[in-house]
Amino acid sequence: MTIDWKQAAADHRDAYLSDLKDLIAIQSVRDDSQKTADAPLGPGPATALQAFLKLAERDGFETTNLDNLAGFVEVGSGDETVAILAHVDVMPAGEGWDTDPFTLTLKDGNAYGRGTSDDKGPALACYYGLKILKEQGVKLNKKIRFILGTDEESGWAGMTHYFKTHPEPTMGFSPDAEFPIINGEKGNVSFTLTMAGENDGDYTLTSFNAGLRENMVPRDAHAVVETSDNEVLVSDFTSFLDNQPVTGDVTTDGDGVHLHVIGKAAHGMEPKNGINAGTYLARFLRQYGFGADAKAFLNLLGDQLHDDSRVTKLGLAYTDDIMGELTMNVGVMAFDAEKGGHIVLNFRYPKGIGSDDIQATFAEVAKLNHFELEKGREMVPHYVSPDDPIVTTLMSTYQELTGDTAAEPEVVGGGTYGRLMKRGVAFGALFAHTPDTMHQVNEFQPVDDLLTAMAIYGRSIEALSNELAD
Repeated sequence: MTIDWKQAAADHRDAYLSDLKDLIAIQSVRDDSQKTADAPLGPGPATALQAFLKLAERDGFETTNLDNLAGFVEVGSGDETVAILAHVDVMPAGEGWDTDPFTLTLKDGNAYGRGTSDDKGPALACYYGLKILKEQGVKLNKKIRFILGTDEESGWAGMTHYFKTHPEPTMGFSPDAEFPIINGEKGNVSFTLTMAGENDGDYTLTSFNAGLRENMVPRDAHAVVETSDNEVLVSDFTSFLDNQPVTGDVTTDGDGVHLHVIGKAAHGMEPKNGINAGTYLARFLRQYGFGADAKAFLNLLGDQLHDDSRVTKLGLAYTDDIMGELTMNVGVMAFDAEKGGHIVLNFRYPKGIGSDDIQATFAEVAKLNHFELEKGREMVPHYVSPDDPIVTTLMSTYQELTGDTAAEPEVVGGGTYGRLMKRGVAFGALFAHTPDTMHQVNEFQPVDDLLTAMAIYGRSIEALSNELAD
C-alpha cells in the first residue's frame, strides 16, 4: 500500500488543529509548589499527559500512564523497538505576548500559542502520522512506542522515570528540534553562584530579578534601588535606554526607584538570538556606589558575563570542528537584600572540553567574589554517526517529502530526549525557512509546516518499521 502522505496530512488538518487547541489550553508548566502524589510535577504536566493519552485511547491505541510522570502509546510488534520521544510540558509564558499564550490562535497561516513549536505542535503532528498508519491498516514490523515526558524543559524527571523502569529502545527520534535531522548535541550543564545580600554602599540594591529558567534568555529584568537622589538615577536610566538595544520603564515610590528592562527572549542554546535584559540592567547599575555582595553581583553580571556567550572574557572560549562552540547563557539572576541572591549559568559544550574546565574557571570567580558555586544536572555530548541507518533513513524520508536533497545532518547546542538513546536523534519539526520562536513570546509554527511535518513523521515511522536495515 502506498500512502499519499501530503494528502493524508491535509485531510487531517481540522482534526489536528482541534486536538492541538485542547492541548495548548493546558498550562503544563512544571510547578513543584503545587505537586501532589497524583501530580508529582504540579497539575499542568499531569493534566497534559492524561489529555494526550486520552486522544490515543479515543483513536484505538493502547496506552500506559507511568505515575503521571511519563506515558506511552504502543503499536506494532517485533524484537526491536523504535521509540518516539516527545514532551507535553512547556516553558513559562513570560510577558509581552500579543495573544493569549494558552489559546491556540490562527493568524496569517500561523498557529500561535505556548507549545505550538516546542513541543505540543510537533509531538501531535508526529502522533497523527502514527494515527494515519493505523487508519490505513499498515502493518508495522517493529514495535513502535510513542513516549511522552512531562518536564523536558526543567529536569527530565518524567523521562528519567521511564528509562529507570523500561529497557532502552533499539533506536528512535525526538520530534523536538529542527529539520533535516540533529545527529549530535552538545553537552549541557548548569552552575549556580550564590551570595549573601549584604549592602554597604551609598546605593542599596533592595531586589533584582531576571529570568524564568536557566535555558531561556531573560526578556525582562526588574530592580528596586534605594538612593538619596532618585531624580539622577531616573534621568540616567532614561538616557541609558536611549542608547542600548533594550527598552524599559522606571517609576519611583516610597520603596525607591523601580527599574524595568525589556530585552528579547530566546532559547538558551544560542544566547546570541536574544537580548539579555538582566545583564543589561546590571551593566547600567554597576556604575553606582553599591557595596559588598550587591556590588559584586552587579559587577559580575554587568561586566564579565554581559554580552559574552562564548565566555571569552574568562578565557573559556572553545570550538570543536564537528560540534562547534562552547556557549553560556545567563539564565536566572536574583538578589534580595534580606534573603541573598543567586546567578544560574547554563553551558552547552562540545567534545574536547568538559564541565571540569568550566567548574575550575567559575570556582575562581566564586572565590574572588566570596560566592558559593554549585554544579547542577549535566548531560555529556551525544553523537550518532551520519552513516547509522537511523540517520540515513530519516534523511531519506525528509528529502522524499521536501525535495531538499542538499540538506545535511546537524549538530546543535539544544538538548533533546534523543540523546537518551545510543542510536537516538532529534528530527524536526522546525524548518529552516521558519523563525525559531521556541522559549520566546509569540511562539508559533506555520500550519502548513506542521502538516508537512505530519507527513514526514508518518512516512518515517513506516520506513523505520519496515525498511530499516539493522
